[in-house]
Amino acid sequence: MGKGVRTHAAPRTAVVWAVLEAELSRRSGQRLDVVDVGGGTGGFAVPLARAGHRVTVVDASPDALAALERRAAEAGVADQIRGVQGDADALTAIVRSNSADLVLCHSVLEVVDDPAQVAEAVAAVLRLGGVASVLVSNRVAAVLTRALAGNLDAAMTLLEDPQGRAGEQDTQLRRFDVATASDLLTAAGLRVEQIHGVRVVADLVPGALLDGEPGSYDALRRFELAAAARSPYRDLATQLHLLARNGEPR
Repeated sequence: MGKGVRTHAAPRTAVVWAVLEAELSRRSGQRLDVVDVGGGTGGFAVPLARAGHRVTVVDASPDALAALERRAAEAGVADQIRGVQGDADALTAIVRSNSADLVLCHSVLEVVDDPAQVAEAVAAVLRLGGVASVLVSNRVAAVLTRALAGNLDAAMTLLEDPQGRAGEQDTQLRRFDVATASDLLTAAGLRVEQIHGVRVVADLVPGALLDGEPGSYDALRRFELAAAARSPYRDLATQLHLLARNGEPR
């Protein structure tokens, strides 16, 4: 388990994997209990299981869990992954308290009814010293993206709406910035240790340009990793990634 999990992660997820790999390296030799809330088809769960960790995926979609089962079997890690159908809001009824070393909560807090309740549930299932990997949509990026596309009405709505929504048709119930995401996790009893921007420019670079230039994906990955923790670039990224710990590190 000392080896890296996803050394060659795609530019869009490279930053998240870099943070996770650093945490796993710190615990080299340990077999961790991982909970992936809203983990879907196993984009993170399967690589973590292949690295030797036990992963429980909690997801509301039976179709996603069926795809997860097939994916885990194809990767030879079916015995390392358990899929459970359920909502993030009911996490503490599905996973025992103080039972996880790592909880992934990616693209979940934007769509649940009560993000504070889910954040508290994430903290509750973590062991002392365990960490939460939290990925949320960035309100700042959403405003700028719409404004630059000429959709100024939607940009203004996002800018002024207390929850960062673009109107009633918006599929997300809220968006976050660095302060609101940090405050949410801190209120749940977690200590935020790292904040990175995810997809600082990955969504802006034309795909045709990347496909036509040798080494362009590696260059984009390097740029994302270099810019992720630097303000103001971090604060303009499509998503924000927070690593938050429950109590003192081991």
